[in-house]
Amino acid sequence: MATLWQTRRAQPAPDDDGLPLVMKVPRLLPDEDPAGIVGFEVEQMILPNLRGPHVPRHVAAGDFTQRPYIVMERIGGASLRPRLQAAPLPIDEVIEIGSRVASALHDLHRQGLVHLDVKPSNIMFRPDGTAVLVDFGLSRHDLLPDLLDEQFEVPLGTGPYMSPEQVRHVRNDPRSDLFALGVMLYHFTTGQRPFGLPDNLSALRRRLFDHAVPPRHWRADCPPWLQEVILQCLEVRPEDRIQTGAQLALALQFPDQVVLTARAHRVGLDSPWRQLKRRLGGMRGDRSSDLHPGAVSQIRHSPIVMVAVDVDKAGPGLLEQLRETVQRIVTTEPGARLACVSVMRNGRIGMDERVDAEGRNRHVRQLVALKHWARPLLGRLALDEARLTFHVLEAPDVAAALVDFAARTRTDHLVLGARGASPLRRYLGSVSSQVVAEAGCTVTVVRE
Repeated sequence: MATLWQTRRAQPAPDDDGLPLVMKVPRLLPDEDPAGIVGFEVEQMILPNLRGPHVPRHVAAGDFTQRPYIVMERIGGASLRPRLQAAPLPIDEVIEIGSRVASALHDLHRQGLVHLDVKPSNIMFRPDGTAVLVDFGLSRHDLLPDLLDEQFEVPLGTGPYMSPEQVRHVRNDPRSDLFALGVMLYHFTTGQRPFGLPDNLSALRRRLFDHAVPPRHWRADCPPWLQEVILQCLEVRPEDRIQTGAQLALALQFPDQVVLTARAHRVGLDSPWRQLKRRLGGMRGDRSSDLHPGAVSQIRHSPIVMVAVDVDKAGPGLLEQLRETVQRIVTTEPGARLACVSVMRNGRIGMDERVDAEGRNRHVRQLVALKHWARPLLGRLALDEARLTFHVLEAPDVAAALVDFAARTRTDHLVLGARGASPLRRYLGSVSSQVVAEAGCTVTVVRE
């Protein structure tokens, strides 16, 4: 455990940007839990290696030879913890919280970190709504020694939020954080804890085979798609869950693209026979780290691939080349998620016609054409429907719309076509060149 002190620089540096600061000092009492002391060392080691808006900025630290402390950015505002008392929350708020936290987790996982203590009290929000994770005392970084794993043989975490693999003392799987986020979303949706408040190892071990009561049992107005997402996050086996924070955020942002399975329609507990099968499966669980390759590896093998298709103007040859390129990319990454995107250009001012010359809805016509383009690809890849989404964007600027969508969905690889050069395109600049210049992900341009 530690104490937090609001602080400031005694002598501001010339480049001081007025960052509000907080000092974290560990309690070193004779009866203090050794895990807390080691956890403070872990946080001192990890925090300087993290970057970006989803973590407090590290400023300074003192080691145990004199006076241990960490000085970091103070995040204004409250944590998510008070919202637990208000649960069940409005569905729109649950979705917003889930999407922002999932995006934050994805960013940390890409940096090689598994938080392992995701819970409302460890999540704060900046004034612009950006989610910030705090308290890295139980965390693990792919590139740093795992002091907690070396010194403790008991499961470490906060009981209600611990994943089944954490109970088995597996500490390198980022999908553990998605399980904890699923617990949070369940609680915010229903006002109930999916697995209660376990207070001993025997109770925790039930996590290896127990399924939560479906949210719609507690709350009839919970949308089936949201129950699908929450229960998938809470699957016992990590490989059965949504695989990355980016994929979870995508599902929450585009609920009409969530494929509903039997999970979505459950309203009660499974039969005793199914519960027995899960119990036997949990007893056979393997804690081998080979099955949990680490944060960066898990993210790398579960990318979001986005393909931008101009269904109106691209010729048959370019459309087929796009399919072949996407096929090669997705085939090499069995955990990939494919987002097929087309942009319907509209005017910057004035009213646009919603129907074409034949009286058909333009948006629907473009969506149908996009799905028609993808049909041969689906046959070649045998893609599960849950790994595929279709999106028709409406915007006056095609390139800006593609770049914005890629950023919002945390796309890892964007594929788009480029038609042959023309004097006008050389003068105005092409969509593909603008996307290459502005996108924050890998971009593959397929030439006609």
